[in-house]
Amino acid sequence: MSNIVLVEDDAAISGPLVRVLGREGYNVTLFEAGKPALESLNNTVDLLILDLGLPDIDGLDVARHVRNRHFGFPILILTARSEEVDMVVGLDSVADDYMVKPFRLAELLARVRALLRRSDHNEAPTDTIQVKDITVNISARRAFRGDDELQLTAKEFELLAILIRHAGSAVSRDDLMAEVWGESAEDSTKKLDMHISWLRRKMRDEVNSPRYISTVRGVGFRFERE
Repeated sequence: MSNIVLVEDDAAISGPLVRVLGREGYNVTLFEAGKPALESLNNTVDLLILDLGLPDIDGLDVARHVRNRHFGFPILILTARSEEVDMVVGLDSVADDYMVKPFRLAELLARVRALLRRSDHNEAPTDTIQVKDITVNISARRAFRGDDELQLTAKEFELLAILIRHAGSAVSRDDLMAEVWGESAEDSTKKLDMHISWLRRKMRDEVNSPRYISTVRGVGFRFERE
């Protein structure tokens, strides 16, 4: 299990991040300020996700301290200040990647996986997932039913990848909307239902074929293992 330190003082951002990263199987430690985070860092950390606008110390100063202490884990910087992007990009010795707020959780998860794959501290996560006769290759963004490739849109693929990664467990509407669209379920329930319907149709998830995606009433959806 990879250990991620998240330094973010905005609860509206840190809350969904901690929940989603935890559900992906990462061990997440949250700090709302830079100095306590610096005091806790050690060689068991696999990734640092770092906001620039911290209440006690600038995020770039935190990153510089990390590099000066010769920690080898990658740093993903979050910034809401677009004028700082060029500066962050130029600091190759400090930051390994950056994202500008607001961002989609699905994209952030992809960046996290990529950074962890490149890190010497981690084994590459499973890239191909198979449940029943459905196979999904995450990095290639291809999905198959048996030997037949499914022709999925980007959103359909992201939904399938999330559901099959957590096969057997219910995934809430809120989490699906946040990861795929960066929205809450209250914003557009019909949007999610429509894409699930299209995904089921493309997998031929009908009465006379194996059931793949079940509706969990009052919660969301579940990719069935059996």
